[in-house]
Amino acid sequence: MGIDVKKLDRHGRIVIPKEWREKHGDEVIVLVFDDRVEILPRRGNVMRFADSIEVEELREWEEMRDELYEVR
Repeated sequence: MGIDVKKLDRHGRIVIPKEWREKHGDEVIVLVFDDRVEILPRRGNVMRFADSIEVEELREWEEMRDELYEVR
């Protein structure tokens, strides 16, 4: 694990290093919390969250995704 300090450019963007993009792909998931932001590769296995919440009925993916992010 490494820690990099990045500055936002004048448009509020962060550059993701080429080595990271080559290893993980060019699509990311951005998780925004009250005190931090996490950037994860999109190619990760989302099934690790499958049993993290209880669902009484199937709903739209967006609703379930929001609940998964709240649990994390």
